[in-house]
Amino acid sequence: MGSSLSFDLDLIRRYSGSGPRYTSYPTAPHFAAEFGEAAYRERAGASNAVGGPLSLYLHLPFCSSPCFYCACTRVITRQPQVIDRYVTALRREIALQGGLYDEGRRVSQLAWGGGTPTYLTPAQMTALMTDLDTHFELDSSDGREFTMEIDPRTVDTDSIGLMAELGFNRASLGVQDFDIDVQRAVNRIQSKDQVARVLDELRRVGFQSVNFDLIYGLPRQSVTGFNATLSEVILRRPDRIALYSYAHMPQLFSAQRQIHDEDMPSAETKLALMALAIERLTTAGYVYIGMDHFALPDDELAVAQREGRLYRNFQGYSTHRGCDLVGMGMSAISSVADSYSQHGKSIPDYQQALAEDRLPVQRGVQLSDDDRLRRDVIQGLMCHSRLDFAPIEARHGIVFNEHFADELESLRTLADDALIRVDGEGIDILDRGRLLLRPIAMVFDAYLKQRETPARFSRVI
Repeated sequence: MGSSLSFDLDLIRRYSGSGPRYTSYPTAPHFAAEFGEAAYRERAGASNAVGGPLSLYLHLPFCSSPCFYCACTRVITRQPQVIDRYVTALRREIALQGGLYDEGRRVSQLAWGGGTPTYLTPAQMTALMTDLDTHFELDSSDGREFTMEIDPRTVDTDSIGLMAELGFNRASLGVQDFDIDVQRAVNRIQSKDQVARVLDELRRVGFQSVNFDLIYGLPRQSVTGFNATLSEVILRRPDRIALYSYAHMPQLFSAQRQIHDEDMPSAETKLALMALAIERLTTAGYVYIGMDHFALPDDELAVAQREGRLYRNFQGYSTHRGCDLVGMGMSAISSVADSYSQHGKSIPDYQQALAEDRLPVQRGVQLSDDDRLRRDVIQGLMCHSRLDFAPIEARHGIVFNEHFADELESLRTLADDALIRVDGEGIDILDRGRLLLRPIAMVFDAYLKQRETPARFSRVI
């Protein structure tokens, strides 16, 4: 699959509706309360029957102050006892979850996300990692991917050294934009020198991959200001870059109500910011992975994509295809043995469940045969921009052209617009379609046709 892109403004405007990001299929709106703790435990047993490595995710939702753009599940607090109680419950969940999975199932992938995981004290971080190592078999090889999400304002030389000692070897830094006017508008002020010092220290202590998060469409952003941010990012040359579109939904996220409508860039400016970022990053040698993600050619994501091993889950793109993902913490999502499950978003409820030695699974879904088939198709499109029919037919016992006759008919419009090419062997996403993976994948989403409207989701661009 090639790495080139084509930015066609008219096409992007035409297909710029709303749709899922496909970190799962079925997507989260289709999880149901009927799938609870008992169902999750049964799926963990089914997972053990297959075996294989595990991926773990810990959700650490606390921040000391709000970033106004944020749509994450997070809790603003400066009360240490609030975090202490949560960490106590999380440590109990680690023990309960570890008891569900057979010994010998190596944890090859681990991520701490938030919130701000680096808001925890060194003692809390050490206790959590000690418990993980006690109740799971953590990979200690160079091939592990242990990632820490970092707010550069919350770390120093000592804390970065501690992360390395605990086994973390990858990091994701929240950068967003270096323009001070933008930073003031979103209540997140951090200098480029501050970020550079963190990056340099991460590299010095041996972190193998560092990601920068950038956001376009923020209040007070301009093409000139964002171009300066991109120059600084390219100068620092992180291994990966996540370029996210800001979704302004103040009716859903209270912090966004602090953003003034008059500060928001126009739709034309937002598209210009995206076009600028794509042009500058690809010119600088970054490979477009898909769905907002770029990587240097020798980064594991780019290598996995070239080798056909790229995978997509709740953490975004991953090189560890086939790992069951065990999510722990308030609101965390798991993907275990053809099922998805999610904890509730109430910290008191989470803590009460763990105090009673219950796993706080609130909702989920076990995939049907049709779900597994469509997930396979959507994964192929989202990860590789190419879908070969023969492997799908062999894995699922179908004749693709017959089973998906309606979908193939629906693809004609996209083919006429030269977003895709369809022949008897498969579907190729062309350069003009690589920025529009979501509307292409949506054609195969049975739930959108049945009862769900794309309006629930963010805009595809």
